[in-house]
Amino acid sequence: MTFEAREILKQLGGNRFIAMTGAKDFIRDDEKQRITFKIGRNCSGINYVTITLNPMDLYDMKFISIRGWVIKEVSEEKGVYNDMLQTIFTQHTGLNTHL
Repeated sequence: MTFEAREILKQLGGNRFIAMTGAKDFIRDDEKQRITFKIGRNCSGINYVTITLNPMDLYDMKFISIRGWVIKEVSEEKGVYNDMLQTIFTQHTGLNTHL
């Protein structure tokens, strides 16, 4: 099982996802098979998202709020199929991933 961070971004919507959500500051962690990125303002206060490929070849998503020195995990979804990444992202952040 090889990890490809670009594939996660592609499944989220690629450049359209970046434009619609204000996603930036992407960090790829090949060892833990994870990608983390910052997103724009939204109604839930989430400003970071981490997506990890788990051993079952599904994704675990963490939605995080970082304010100053305070880091708070707002919510988490485990066992997400690749075709559900956009829907779950929108449910937790309120940001649309496409038009």
